[in-house]
Amino acid sequence: MTATLVVRDLCKRFGALTVSDHVSLTLPAGARHALIGPNGAGKTTFLGLLSGTLSADSGTVVFRGQDITREAPSRRVKRGLVRTFQISKLFANLTVFENFYLPCNELAGTSANMLRPARRNGAVIDKADAMMADLGLLDVRDRLAAELSYGQQRLVELGIALCLEPKVLLLDEPAAGIPSGETGIILAAIERLPPEIAVLLIEHDMQIVRRFASGVTVLVSGSVLMSGTPDEVMESQEVRRVYLGRTGRRRLAGARDA
Repeated sequence: MTATLVVRDLCKRFGALTVSDHVSLTLPAGARHALIGPNGAGKTTFLGLLSGTLSADSGTVVFRGQDITREAPSRRVKRGLVRTFQISKLFANLTVFENFYLPCNELAGTSANMLRPARRNGAVIDKADAMMADLGLLDVRDRLAAELSYGQQRLVELGIALCLEPKVLLLDEPAAGIPSGETGIILAAIERLPPEIAVLLIEHDMQIVRRFASGVTVLVSGSVLMSGTPDEVMESQEVRRVYLGRTGRRRLAGARDA
């Protein structure tokens, strides 16, 4: 498969602290890849380097054949490199529809015309409504985002990302903080993502990793410990020793047997 995203020797330091140490990763089109590791391993920092919210000290990020290492986050989004955040970032005082409408309008190139009534952008409205329908959010279309349950808010954030038509989607713990009764809704939405999108998922729950990912990269102290299939990672003694510990070994065994 053709590589959509190629990362080579990406490094980031904050003073004397190295948080990304020559990290390399390749995502082909349609990849479903998980990034795991203990707290402080540099996972979210790595997503920040990919999305451009953090600048790399060295290394390269190549997206669809173009070096984007120094590009601004907005330019990367327009190319199709889109991320969500560990803590939802929504327009809390806008309706769900308005949260969907804004990225659709931006992608359509009609956002610069501030004097044009939104109701005249029929194609944009239709796209926003279709995305809400796909995610089961039409019944809360006119509610403020702040009024939604946290699980629904996470769905809205995922929908905003999808409205931007990503080629690569970076998901930072999409199920984090969601009550157990709503987790299945998020996971089902992720599993229904278009197959051509490459997805990189940060996740701690190995059962979710095994359900979702065909490839896994383990980060420890900013460096790649290993990459492989979920089964290979779960069987690795080095992963168990360095990352999981005794409690983790029991959790890993439960994920393996699930």
